[in-house]
Amino acid sequence: MIGNYVGAMKHWVELQATHESFFLLADLHAITVPQDPADLQRRCLEFAALVIACGVDAERSTIFLQSHVPAHTQLLWVLNSVTPMGELQRMTQFKDKAGRSPAGIHVGLFDYPVLMAADILLYGADLVPVGDDQEQHMEFTRRVARKFNGLYGEVFRIPESYTHLTGARLMGLQTPTAKMSKSDRNADNYVALLDPPDVVRRKIKTAVTDSGSEVRHDASKPGISNLITLYAVVSGEGVESIQNRYAGKGYAEFKRSLAELIIDFLHPIQARYRAIAADPALLAEVLQRGAGNARERSERTLSRVYHAVGFIPGERDHRRRTGGGRSSSERQSDIALPSKAKALHDRRSIMETKETKDVTAAAAAETDDESDCMTDCCVCCCCDTEEECSMAE
Repeated sequence: MIGNYVGAMKHWVELQATHESFFLLADLHAITVPQDPADLQRRCLEFAALVIACGVDAERSTIFLQSHVPAHTQLLWVLNSVTPMGELQRMTQFKDKAGRSPAGIHVGLFDYPVLMAADILLYGADLVPVGDDQEQHMEFTRRVARKFNGLYGEVFRIPESYTHLTGARLMGLQTPTAKMSKSDRNADNYVALLDPPDVVRRKIKTAVTDSGSEVRHDASKPGISNLITLYAVVSGEGVESIQNRYAGKGYAEFKRSLAELIIDFLHPIQARYRAIAADPALLAEVLQRGAGNARERSERTLSRVYHAVGFIPGERDHRRRTGGGRSSSERQSDIALPSKAKALHDRRSIMETKETKDVTAAAAAETDDESDCMTDCCVCCCCDTEEECSMAE
């Protein structure tokens, strides 16, 4: 929806020119509420195409599906082990949803902020473009990172939020006192990036305004103020300039102009989207390449995390660590494993007990009996009657 574009995607496009950028499509987060599997797949591909259509360069930046990178859930578990329950119970979004429907709350929704922290910390992000409603989650991420670093050494970089001041938070068209949300059951409460022109016109025409007819941005007029903010974001024009231009013209004319402005704004995005969505091989290539880049980067971070907490490294961890150095504060490993273990059957003598020897001998004897039976007594072992057996005597 247009709120996603305003709150994040617009800034992604700007920041990719100056930052190495990783853009995650959060399908793991999506299943914290019930999803239709086919619809979830469709929307993941739709969103991938929209990200590119809105200007994210798939060759310059990394676009990937969260579920394609196992390190996200692996780091989630480690971070869970340093996250107090009280921290999560105080999260505003969880409290709001739990208050509305406590019986339907799942662990995934409760744990959502920890997975979000893993999403960010895996890539050593300096800057995270978010809407201001996500600032509590960002602060949580910073606290978790600092706590982990305090316990295990300087493993994580502490990220900062990037929230653009103008239009950082668009409100609902029908409920201008609540944030515009793509999960709203009332589709008239938001403008979707793929809404056709007639739908945009109807949604803006029926958007809630306030008493009077003055086009003025004021805290006492949340309806028209929200529409002015939307106009400013889409046009790039200042709020004061918009107010001056529509002084004395009333809500109806302003709404008509806003609707056409949005339609013109969405037209090139929708045209690019249709072209990209019509090429599934292109989308598959973008997501596969993005997942490869994301796995390479995230596994290096995960390896440092595993090393810091004391997990014995496996073969993949040896390969992961070749890409990055060790900070001076990292603990040296007390246990060194050979890069290639000797075959277990060559080392069985140092592991066997009397019980394992007895089990092995019994298994060998049973195998010998079966072999004898197959060669000497095919009637009793292979079939019910001699006539059914096709084995040679």
